[in-house]
Amino acid sequence: MRTDPRPTLAAGLAVFPLPAGAKGAAPGWSRQITTDPATVAGWPDGVNIGVACRASNVVGLDLDRKHGVDGVDTLRALCAAARWPWPDTLTVATAHGLHLYFRAPTGVVPSSIGRWPGIDVRAPGRRLGGYLVGPGSVVDGRPYTISRNRPIAALPPWLAAKLTDSRVVVTP
Repeated sequence: MRTDPRPTLAAGLAVFPLPAGAKGAAPGWSRQITTDPATVAGWPDGVNIGVACRASNVVGLDLDRKHGVDGVDTLRALCAAARWPWPDTLTVATAHGLHLYFRAPTGVVPSSIGRWPGIDVRAPGRRLGGYLVGPGSVVDGRPYTISRNRPIAALPPWLAAKLTDSRVVVTP
């Protein structure tokens, strides 16, 4: 069964193929990034979809719920501390939690693992940038599905300040 790339392409995201059932990218993934539906239609059946953060100009928060750690609760606490509501943005339910998509601010937002308990940041970075497994993919037998079909919101200013270097200009 072919992974349906339409949700990611309709959101203006740049994608590339991931091996079927996998979330790890094959070498050379950055040379396969596209926004062309015809190119994606030519990919083999069953491949997963990768979303390239730099080419898509997005920052993704990967909120994991596993091993006794809940990234959703961590983000909820961070939002409360910042006196900011839960982000109203494109959200994908994953095999172990959620991916929240945000438009990247001007400046460098690096990817990081374990930035906060249960939260990894996938971002444009300085070189290739990070990536997210996109909706329509299947990992560990579990589908990645859009749980909040919203426009991709700007990265909240309080979060941008925590994730970026001092040269960043945060724009709404």
